[in-house]
Formats: sequence, structure tokens, C-alpha cells
Amino acid sequence: MARTKTPANVVGPQIRKLRNKLDLTQEELAARCQLHGLDISRGTLSQIEARLRRVTDSELFQLSVVLKVSTDDLFPSEMRKERDKLRTSQGSGG
Repeated sequence: MARTKTPANVVGPQIRKLRNKLDLTQEELAARCQLHGLDISRGTLSQIEARLRRVTDSELFQLSVVLKVSTDDLFPSEMRKERDKLRTSQGSGG
């Protein structure tokens, strides 16, 4: 996949944080992903974390299972806050 100047995903940094929180190397997380049916290499995981590679919805779901978090937790907190703000404003009729 060609590299671009714009980030290819928004979840990479959060995946890295969660991986580090679990004290896993990229190789270990890739191995766990493979055990759960997600065929991903350490190099691919590195590209995802560096935001150089897009993440499909099925990959996102499987990564959340392996990292033991919700898919929502893979998105940056700023995006979740913005979404919650929009929901609140829509719910109040404005």
C-alpha cells in the first residue's frame, strides 16, 4: 500500500498504547491476532500503529477482541468526545 502524507487511520496510536499497556511486543500482538484468525504480521501491525496502513472494519473488530476492549476504545478520546457532544445536541432538539 502506498504511503501518503495524510494518516491512513486514526486508531494506530491507540492500538500502540493498548499493546504497551498489556506489555506486548508487536510480534506478540501479531501472534495473538493470528490465533484469533486475523492474519497479520508484525510489519503490518507496525504500519497500522504508524498510521501508514488502513484498517478494515473486520480487522478493527478482531483487534478489539485481542486487546480485550470495545471497538469504541480504539478511537481517539477526542473523537469519542465529539461524537458524544453531537449526540447530546441532537437529543436536546438543537
